[in-house]
Amino acid sequence: MALISLEHVSKVYPKSTRPALDDISLNVKRGDFVFLVGASGSGKTTLLSLLLREEEATDGEIRVAGNDLRRLSARQVPHYRRQIGFIFQDYKLLNNKTVWENVAFALEVIGTNRSTIKSLVPKVLQTVGLTGKENNYPHELSGGEAQRVAIARAYVNHPQILLADE
Repeated sequence: MALISLEHVSKVYPKSTRPALDDISLNVKRGDFVFLVGASGSGKTTLLSLLLREEEATDGEIRVAGNDLRRLSARQVPHYRRQIGFIFQDYKLLNNKTVWENVAFALEVIGTNRSTIKSLVPKVLQTVGLTGKENNYPHELSGGEAQRVAIARAYVNHPQILLADE
């Protein structure tokens, strides 16, 4: 069974002259690595927005981790998104928080207890090679270090799916 399944998915934006996505079908199994490659404006970010349920498809069916995204209520979306780690194109680090606090924030917003946070954050920072940078702020990091903070934040709660926009 596919972890991510798209069947005849289309997305048309109002006032657009062409669809952002047109009749896309795709199956991704657990453990697969999939890279979306295409020109600017070809629908890569739109597809990620649909998978995150930031937007809804105009047509077709999207299933992620057993969830039919058409049937998710607005109240169910935050819980659904906890299964997905997302690395934003511009990282979206919180400038007023340290590296440690940026990563911990992802756990705090989902109600993780403090002792678990204190255990998980150092482990994931070590995994991405940021031990020793815990007290640095985003403006003190190189571009690669900032990217690794974003990766750590997306991965710290061990989501089923990890998505990255560029």
